[in-house]
Amino acid sequence: MSDEVLIENEGGVRIITLNRPDRLNALTGSIMAPLADACADAAHDVTVGCVVVTGAGRGFCAGGDLKEGGADKAIVPANSDSGSRTEQSFVRLRGFMETSRLLHEMAKPTIAMVNGPVAGAGIGIAGACDLRFAARSASFLTAFDRIGAGGDFGSTWFWSKIVGTGVARELFLLGEKLTGEEAFAKGLYTRLFDDAALREETLKAAHRLADGPRMGFRYIKQNLNNAEDWAFEAQFDAEALNMGLSTQATAMIWREKSRQRDEQG
Repeated sequence: MSDEVLIENEGGVRIITLNRPDRLNALTGSIMAPLADACADAAHDVTVGCVVVTGAGRGFCAGGDLKEGGADKAIVPANSDSGSRTEQSFVRLRGFMETSRLLHEMAKPTIAMVNGPVAGAGIGIAGACDLRFAARSASFLTAFDRIGAGGDFGSTWFWSKIVGTGVARELFLLGEKLTGEEAFAKGLYTRLFDDAALREETLKAAHRLADGPRMGFRYIKQNLNNAEDWAFEAQFDAEALNMGLSTQATAMIWREKSRQRDEQG
């Protein structure tokens, strides 16, 4: 794994840290590729019950690092193998954006531990997570209007779902920077903590989730994700099916734990 993406395991909690603190963890190809790989590994690792994403230093993620070329640094002139620069850029960025898809879709809870400023693609990564625990120093800025960009890393989709299309349009079109308190008041952050307490409180919640009924959380998350797009009746069918699957799986786990306790005397 790249030294720009740090991995920690604390019990059943996987902590993924963006590690370019001198650039407020701004994204380049050298960090976006291993970040997507880290999320894929966390999604498939059965020992992981909850994933926490955060940034090193005083910020979460400042978005794409334009000074370093962002996602397009490796783009080459048009050629018959990889197409035009636009086509190359699409393929490259879409691959990096798997980070957001994985955080949103993986069958385990995900938490963005927003330890400072977040902007641009960073708000897409934060929005992809199920929960956002933020420090009071954690400002929020869409920033895409400042560079004439449309938004990436799922940011327009996630924030329209999280706060509604009206607030999302305000955030993206007016592009105003929000303080941690303002972002929390708008529902952008799930919980707001003093900076010194953020890590302890986030990991407390993460361990509660990791130590809880993992199959239950898997199907809860699936139901919640389905509800974002599915028709009403289809959602009812999925809930009925997932209720049986989750309770059956949880009961099997509890029976096994009970058997192990009996064997240990």
